[in-house]
Amino acid sequence: MTHVAIVGAYGSAGVAVAEGLADAVGSEITRLTLIDDGEPGGGLCILRGCMPSKEVLSAAGHRYQMRHDHRLVGDPPEIDLEQVVATKDEHISNFASHRRAAVHGMAERDGVTFLHERARFVDDRRLVVDGREIDADYVVVATGSSPNVPDVDGIDDVDYDTSADVLDATELPDSGVVMGFGYVGLELVPYLAEAGVDLTVIEHDERPLDEADPAFGDDLLSLYREEFDVDVVTETYEERVEKTDDGVRLHVDGPDGEHAIEAESLFLFTGRRPTLDGLGLAETAIDPQTRDGDEWVRDTMQARDDERVYVVGDVNGKEPILHVAKEQGYVAADNILADLRGDSLTEYENVHHHVVFSGAAVYPYARVGHSKASAEAAGIDHVAVEREASSDGVFKTKLTPRGRASLVVGTDGTVLGYQGLHYHADVMAKTMQVVVEREMDVRDVPDRAYHPTTPEILDGLLRSAAEKL
Repeated sequence: MTHVAIVGAYGSAGVAVAEGLADAVGSEITRLTLIDDGEPGGGLCILRGCMPSKEVLSAAGHRYQMRHDHRLVGDPPEIDLEQVVATKDEHISNFASHRRAAVHGMAERDGVTFLHERARFVDDRRLVVDGREIDADYVVVATGSSPNVPDVDGIDDVDYDTSADVLDATELPDSGVVMGFGYVGLELVPYLAEAGVDLTVIEHDERPLDEADPAFGDDLLSLYREEFDVDVVTETYEERVEKTDDGVRLHVDGPDGEHAIEAESLFLFTGRRPTLDGLGLAETAIDPQTRDGDEWVRDTMQARDDERVYVVGDVNGKEPILHVAKEQGYVAADNILADLRGDSLTEYENVHHHVVFSGAAVYPYARVGHSKASAEAAGIDHVAVEREASSDGVFKTKLTPRGRASLVVGTDGTVLGYQGLHYHADVMAKTMQVVVEREMDVRDVPDRAYHPTTPEILDGLLRSAAEKL
C-alpha cells in the first residue's frame, strides 16, 4: 500500500501534484490525501498574488493611458477604490471557486480524500490533521509563501501595509514611503500613484530589477520618475523606522548621507518568504536551511534530508513564480511515480521566463532565457542587439513610445534570450519562449509581423541579429 499526502492542496503547486497522481490512484498509489485549511481555498496566486494584482493594475493602466493621450480632453477620472476592490473580489471569488471545485472533484474518486484542516508534522512523514495521525509513504509540502517583513529597527512598533493590504484597500493615504522595489513594488507602486498617493521609494541598488540588463533598469527609473511622479531614491538603505503623530519616519542612509523620510503610511513590498511556520519540521529530520551551499530541496523536488518528502512551489524558496510552481508540481508527481517503479528521477530545469507588470501593466517587462549579462557570465559566445520601441511606428500610433527590447543570439545563430520593456512585452513572452526553448536559429524565425502590430519590434531584432551574425 502506498499513501501520498499533499499539504497545501489548493495552491497551484499542490493541485499540479494532485493532478499528476490522481490517475495512478488504485494502481500504483493506494491512497491520496489532499490537505488544505484555506478559507476560502484557492491558493496564493488566485487570492493574494498574480490575479488580484492584475485586477487592480488594469484600473491604473486605463487611467495612465487616459492621462497620456492628448487627444482626450478634460480631467482624468479618479480611481474608485471601492469599485476596484468589489470587481476584484467578484472575479477572484469565481476563480477560487473553480480551483476548489477542481480539488473537490478529485476527492470524489475512490482512494482520494480531501481534508479541510491544518496539518503539521509530528515525526518523519507522520502528520496530525484535526487530532488524527496520518502516516504517509510520501508527503508533498506545497504551503506557498507569506509577505516578508524585513529586519529593520523599529519595524515592530509601526503600522505598515503589505501587498495583501493594498489589494483590499478602499481608502489610501495621501503619502507613503515604500520599502521594496522588486517585482511587487514595481507592480503596485504605479497603482498607488494613479490612486493619488504621493510616494517615495527606497531602492538599494543603482537601478531596479537585478535580472535585467542595465539599460532596462535605467528606463524603469525614468518611467517611474517622469510618468508616475514617484520619487525613487537609489543606493539607499533603511536604518530604522519610528512612529510619528502623522504616520511614520523612515531613517535612511544613501549617497547624501543619513536623512529621514516622513509619510502618512509605510508600504512593505519586500518580497516573500516560504510559509513554514507551524508546519512542525523540527519534529522531522528535515532542516530547511542551506548547508555549505547545499540547498534543502533538490532539483528533483525532494527534501535533502528525506527523499520521500517533496517540496514544491514558493515554499522551497527556489523561484516563487506561478508557472514554476506548477511545473515543479508535475515533476514531483512524475518523480514519486518513478520512485515507486524504481526508475530514475528527473531534475527540474527551468528556462528563465519572467514577466513583471511594471508601468501599470502598460509597460511590462519580460525576459525569456539569457540576458546579455547572464550570457557573458556563463561564458557563452554570442551577439546582442537592441531596439527602442520608438523605432517602430506602431508604438507611436498607440501613444506608448517608451521602452526597448533586446535579443541575445549564440554565434551559431541559436536564439538564447529576449528582454522587453515596452507595450505588449508580456504578450510576446510566449512566442519568445517557444523560440528559445526550441533553440531556433535566428535566421529561421519568420520575419513577418502583421502590420501594424507590436511584434514588429521582434522583426527588427531578428533582422539585426541575423545581419550581425
